[in-house]
Amino acid sequence: MHALSRSEADLTSSPPTRLTYRDAGVDIEAGDALVEAIKPLARATDRPGTMGGLGGFGALFDLRAAGFRDPVLVSSTDGVGTKLRVAIEAGSHGTVGQDLVAMCVNDLVVQGAEPLFFLDYFATGRLRVEQARSVIAGIAEGCRLAGCALVGGETAEMPGMYGEGDYDLAGFAVGAAERGALLPRGDIAPGDALLGLASTGVHSNGFSLVRRVARAAGLAWTDPAPFDPARPLGEALLAPTRIYVRALLALHRAGLLKAAAHITGGGLPGNLPRVLPAGVEAVLDAAAWTVPPVFAWLAAAGDVAAEEMLRVFNCGIGMVCVVPAAEAEAAAALLAAEGEVVFRIGALEAAPGPAALRVENLRAGWPR
Repeated sequence: MHALSRSEADLTSSPPTRLTYRDAGVDIEAGDALVEAIKPLARATDRPGTMGGLGGFGALFDLRAAGFRDPVLVSSTDGVGTKLRVAIEAGSHGTVGQDLVAMCVNDLVVQGAEPLFFLDYFATGRLRVEQARSVIAGIAEGCRLAGCALVGGETAEMPGMYGEGDYDLAGFAVGAAERGALLPRGDIAPGDALLGLASTGVHSNGFSLVRRVARAAGLAWTDPAPFDPARPLGEALLAPTRIYVRALLALHRAGLLKAAAHITGGGLPGNLPRVLPAGVEAVLDAAAWTVPPVFAWLAAAGDVAAEEMLRVFNCGIGMVCVVPAAEAEAAAALLAAEGEVVFRIGALEAAPGPAALRVENLRAGWPR
């Protein structure tokens, strides 16, 4: 695992005598050095069930040792999107690895699954060991926060495929839930309360629009962020995606969680109805939660309509939990004890047809 891919170079001229792979753009020694550099990072994420370490052709995991009796496996894969462009141009690579893990494990936990292990794919034109190590250190930190093991991955050096200094990331997570503990539950009904968990900012969706707004405003990543002048714009935008795993597992194990929706691409309208049954409508109050200043800046600087903001960005809510109304206060207290900022943002109402969402108090110029 994390072996260097052997790519073919495009040779258009006569090759010199005794051509080497390094001449073609692939540095085997750099790949080997990276593997050695990240082994301690991976070992630090070991958890019950982990078997072996980096270097094998495949990673092993023992579900019985992890405490499961009748498990259903749940898997997910994702990337970081064009947020990577900000990281590359700002020269700041330490947090996008956490974004990668978060995008995968948050999708697992909303199905009631405990994330068990994670693999990454890092591809670049020319391997820079320190750059790659910084990215993978962020991946390891994300795994630590999610309680899953970094069991392996792939580092691909592919000259001619990427611009100088560019790289791409993909992540793959596997989790498990006992057969009877999968989410969403079948007892979701009108009257249930909706709790929103605060995001840390833009997370990892909508960055094509973020970058367009920044360009239109004439801002460099080193300029002070208009919504946070104490920090450079690039640093402020690279705040990593929050990992909600521990808090949601605690709520689920307490029997208080009926369903949860990870608010990613598509925003609240595109994600919350996915976990709801037909015959209900999620009714949200846009005034019920605090919207981080970055979203007000994006809306104003880009002249982005309120409906478009909701459709593209999380707008301050990174996760929504469906809980029984009678248990809403207890659920909110448990989530707060786990470190989450919690808002009671709405409730479910009866409505004919497929699951839907309605947002009240959404006015022109929102969010301010």
